[in-house]
Amino acid sequence: MKLRMAGISRQAEYSPNHVENDSLILRATAEVLKEFDVEVIFYGEGEVLNRDFNEELIFSMAQGPDAVEKLLELEKKGSFIINSPRAVKNCYRINMVRLLPENGIPFPKSIRVEINSDIDINLNGFDPHKFWIKRGDVHAVHREDVTLVYSKEENISVMKEFCRRGIKTAIIQEHLEGDVIKFYAVRNSGFFNWYYLNGKYHTKFDLNKLIELASSSAEILGLDIFGGDAIVSPGGSISIIDMNDWPSFAPVRDEAKKHIANLIYNMAVKYVEN
Repeated sequence: MKLRMAGISRQAEYSPNHVENDSLILRATAEVLKEFDVEVIFYGEGEVLNRDFNEELIFSMAQGPDAVEKLLELEKKGSFIINSPRAVKNCYRINMVRLLPENGIPFPKSIRVEINSDIDINLNGFDPHKFWIKRGDVHAVHREDVTLVYSKEENISVMKEFCRRGIKTAIIQEHLEGDVIKFYAVRNSGFFNWYYLNGKYHTKFDLNKLIELASSSAEILGLDIFGGDAIVSPGGSISIIDMNDWPSFAPVRDEAKKHIANLIYNMAVKYVEN
């Protein structure tokens, strides 16, 4: 079926250290879609706010709040968008840290904090000598947006920096000890790839359980193209610690692009036929 689709690239601001890799997976996906006789028109995330789309079918890596809100408007009017902007919004930490535990996903204890100039954080239930401070909205723009801190004083210093930068919410999160695993997946495709980001213990774990938790997390958030991070404890239990809407798939791009394109094409055809 001949289709015309818009491909929306991610703003460089939301691709720290991954600008080229994010661009490569988007364009590699488009190349595969062209083999299905799909015409792809590219737009930058910034263009989303300043134009009306002629294309009703959209695949998007946009993450910025303004672009996501505009895409939500288009989706409500009937446009097909993958990943759905609702899913992208669910991946903002202020939403994710609530949605995943509420739905039974093992997840580190997290507290939402409203940032103001008078910062005094209650760390009851946390190890005050080792915990995380993370910005509450988009995943990361600067290195300091996800910081492991070792004291309440260091935490306050990071929060004050957030305040200066206009970040309104933060997440205080417990530190889970264990092996850090990064994974990439495409929903309903059978494609799942993982590797150690920090293989400190190399504890044996149940791979099927990791796949189950990652897939369930994606379903809860509404993601179709996704990745994330998990912790395998020294005892072998698995916790999800982060989910990402359409990561770069850099280590497995050549394989992933085919599964991503197949998913987009099949879902778009189903949308058009219905």
